[in-house]
Amino acid sequence: MALWKAVSLARVTATGMREAAPGFRCISAVPSSTPSAEDEVDTRENEIVAPDFTNRNPRNLERLALARKERGWRTTWPKQDYWHRLRLARSQKHVEAYVEHCSGHIVVSASTQEWAIKKHLHSTSNIAACENVGRVLAQRCLEAGIGIVDFRATIPWEKRSESVKRFENAMTEGGITLREVRRIYE
Repeated sequence: MALWKAVSLARVTATGMREAAPGFRCISAVPSSTPSAEDEVDTRENEIVAPDFTNRNPRNLERLALARKERGWRTTWPKQDYWHRLRLARSQKHVEAYVEHCSGHIVVSASTQEWAIKKHLHSTSNIAACENVGRVLAQRCLEAGIGIVDFRATIPWEKRSESVKRFENAMTEGGITLREVRRIYE
């Protein structure tokens, strides 16, 4: 009711504009199409680049293939020259795969011991288990920002087995490259 009284107290002038009665102000609910000086923001300061920028993220150097790879000794087996290494460990009961950083820390892992994976499998140690662990690990790697890993079988004759081939196939179908690029020397 108070709104009706405020509207009725406004009078129309000769030009057709409403004019408020003394003591009342009319405010438009529709915003103005012309921006006011208060709304403008100076964006030039966003374009200024610091001349002494230091990249503090070591992952960027790895992704650009500029980071140093530890070579180790020539007699060391398996080779130590990687940034991220993919490992597949199979036992009689379970399959486990993980991505290891060159510092020795495990970055991403997937195993048939996890309930979320185990509940979809008939057996936790067969070829289908290896393939499903590969799919899950590929998805987790992409979520973690790892797209390139180094995958070499620890024992050379393991690479010929059907389960390892299906694991590799699931990883590549998931979008992971299984061969790291060579380091670019400056």
